[in-house]
Amino acid sequence: MRRIDRETVQKILDTADIVDVVSDFVSLKRRGANYIGLCPFHNERTPSFSVSKSKGICKCFSCGKGGSPVNFLMELEQMSYHDALRYLAKKYHIEIKEHEMTDAEREAVTERESMLAVSEFALQHFEHNLNNTDDGRDIGLSYFHERGINDAAIKKFRLGYSLEKRDDLASTAKAKGYNEKYLVDSGLCIQNEQGKIYDRFKGRVMYPILSVSGKVLGFGGRTLRKDKEVAKYVNSPESVIYRKSYELYGLYQAKQAIVKKDKCILVEGYMDVISMSQSGIENVVASSGTSLTEGQIRLIHRFTENVTVIYDSDPAGIKASLRGIDMLLAEGMNIKVVLLPEGDDPDSFAQNHSTSEIEDYLAAHEQDFIAFKTAILLKDAENDPHQRSNAIKDIVRSISVIPDEIVRSEYIKECSRRLRADEQMLTRSVAQKIAERIEKEAQQRQRQVAVQSLGDLGQTTTDFQSTQQEESEPIVVEQQSSAIEDSYDNRYSAFFKPFEREVLRYVLKYGMVEMCESCDESGNTAPLTVMDYVWSELNEDDIHFTNRNYSIAYNAAFEAISSYKDDLQREIAKLTEKRSQLMTNGIAEIQRTATNLTDINAKEQALTQQCDEAYFKDLNHFKTMYVVRELISSPDDVVRRVTTELISEKYVLSKVHTKYAKIETEQDKLNELVPRAIYEWKDAILENQMRDIRQKIKEAGNNAEELTALMSRQMELKQLKSEFAKFLGERIVAPRK
Repeated sequence: MRRIDRETVQKILDTADIVDVVSDFVSLKRRGANYIGLCPFHNERTPSFSVSKSKGICKCFSCGKGGSPVNFLMELEQMSYHDALRYLAKKYHIEIKEHEMTDAEREAVTERESMLAVSEFALQHFEHNLNNTDDGRDIGLSYFHERGINDAAIKKFRLGYSLEKRDDLASTAKAKGYNEKYLVDSGLCIQNEQGKIYDRFKGRVMYPILSVSGKVLGFGGRTLRKDKEVAKYVNSPESVIYRKSYELYGLYQAKQAIVKKDKCILVEGYMDVISMSQSGIENVVASSGTSLTEGQIRLIHRFTENVTVIYDSDPAGIKASLRGIDMLLAEGMNIKVVLLPEGDDPDSFAQNHSTSEIEDYLAAHEQDFIAFKTAILLKDAENDPHQRSNAIKDIVRSISVIPDEIVRSEYIKECSRRLRADEQMLTRSVAQKIAERIEKEAQQRQRQVAVQSLGDLGQTTTDFQSTQQEESEPIVVEQQSSAIEDSYDNRYSAFFKPFEREVLRYVLKYGMVEMCESCDESGNTAPLTVMDYVWSELNEDDIHFTNRNYSIAYNAAFEAISSYKDDLQREIAKLTEKRSQLMTNGIAEIQRTATNLTDINAKEQALTQQCDEAYFKDLNHFKTMYVVRELISSPDDVVRRVTTELISEKYVLSKVHTKYAKIETEQDKLNELVPRAIYEWKDAILENQMRDIRQKIKEAGNNAEELTALMSRQMELKQLKSEFAKFLGERIVAPRK
């Protein structure tokens, strides 16, 4: 196997635009300098997912996930580091240069990667069968054409055919070197009791199920045989890469149209999606014949709040699907319902109508869920008080799940009008349903806590040690180890964490920014960066990061600046050329428009100032972002996570403040803030040393010699703290306990 070389990696990282990448998965709206949207990593109704174009990162301020374009893809699509790079290279049409992987690198290839690889191979194999074999053309391709699917749609949805052979895919894949374990684990093949494997989908037309990023996760296969004993559809089983309740058929092809139209049309089957898309209605997805799930709804909500559900005229199917509407309502989405003419489903309707006819029909027949549900439930209950009462209760339950109080109120009014029911009575009923649900959820949480508590009681010492190390690394709790007595720093890792965090934040965020000047013995001065200053201060007093993750990120920052001088010279050359071009263009414009010599001189002076400001602004941005840019896409998970966490800002100044006043930024005060952070960390260290001394004095008893030495050390520490106090003044930040 081969791995992407460093030069290509850097080109990919420099090219990838975080807003562009995230927009493929999340509907973003501009807010000031940043963009916001609903977090794709957890369920939320109010956007807390922020994307910064200038910094090249995204961050959810609710669940904390995010990072660079690479980290975003790794988290969201469960890709490996190199798969994320390959995705970006393909997106931006960057040619990948590779080198042969070492044995250690080969061993790092995960089970998921192997299953995705064999699934992609299977997809290509099925496509080849459909287009390049006699059986594929005569059976599979003919079937799609008979169903009205053209070649463009076949290619767009990557449809295929599995030959009517027991082990066509299995034998071909093994001959290509694919491990039969992954053929079985991905559900492409089945293993019998004798250990032989055979194809799950033989003799079927194939519908690949793709992730939002286009990865092949599973398949649906339809038999073309008339034999009623053979299942009409066979789907991939759940696996490491495929969870049916979290995927929607056609979303990969539909996502851009959904964002553009700000609406998702929901249908039931594969052919419904393909026919609608072929007819020009591209913002269509399907739940693949299963009941709509919360995971699928959240997936839709990442792209839009507006959903139109299309039903055919089958009453039984409609009633069975009404639960899905309640789930959409609970997610805070705006739901419309369309009922097709009798005898039609989305597939047949799309085949028999033009794009404009379909759009006109949807616009004319869309109705809100109250009107739809009322018509369905009361159709046969007008003269039956009991059935009518049950129908009203069902509709009330639907209204009660709507999270927005104002929307609920409007639906209650509409329900009252349509059902000729008392509005106050409906309001009380809705409130009662909400109270019952809240109580039920509280009971469920209590049960979960109780179960967790029981589990905690049975937790082993090893489990406890593991948990402790996750929360405050690298604390060691093994009592028999002498390291506890010898390692002062490790014992106080949690205590020092906020101080270490603040110092590291300055290193990561402003590492190569010049904060002051240093002076040698001869009186010569030179600019001193934040990175240089922090290293000098910590090295002089032999201070180390006790939090393991912070230590890893700190060391990575120093490794990242190894080529800084060369990169800086290249950046200066590029910016100088840019400034020169701006000056040339500006002077040409001045010569074209100026009326006299005085006017020319004034405009040239203003142009020079403008070009200088742009030059220094760009150069400062390069220095500020240098360390971040290097670490935010590091292959090391810890480095990426810590960097994203420490450089993300939840709040920005409003336009009112920035428009009318020159606000002194954090960067303007680095010469004060960075030394202060260092001294607060040192002060915390002294405080802990003094605590140790006080404890040892208590334990020394009547040992006069030991007491004298301890008290002498205590006086030294007090003197040091007094000196720190002079520097920090009255605003000493007390160590967090």
